[in-house]
Amino acid sequence: QVQLVESGGGSVQAGGSLRLSCTASKYTYKFYRMGWFRQAPGKEREGVAFINNWGETAYADSVKGRFTVSQDNAKNTLYLEMNSLQPEDTGMYYCAQGEDSGWWFGPGRYTYWGQGTQVTVSS
Repeated sequence: QVQLVESGGGSVQAGGSLRLSCTASKYTYKFYRMGWFRQAPGKEREGVAFINNWGETAYADSVKGRFTVSQDNAKNTLYLEMNSLQPEDTGMYYCAQGEDSGWWFGPGRYTYWGQGTQVTVSS
């Protein structure tokens, strides 16, 4: 069983920055991908940013140029650097891990999930 533990959420004003971290207990797939989803109250969970074992990345259009996903394999840790935050970025942010296959942004492609960390951006 893989455990994913997120940290780094918080409350900031619009234009501010936050850095999320997600530490994985292990990787179960030879070819894996990890990433971040977010869910705002009353809305569906949406994919935000992803990276695979090759270092390839994918971003939602709404965060391109503002968010950067990266990983430190030595620490089994995934990061999400979020800049120029806007109120619409508010939500619970979840870390996820899955096999590197198929559509990046589909929640069903990810097997393991963290508990989430809250990000709140005020105007």
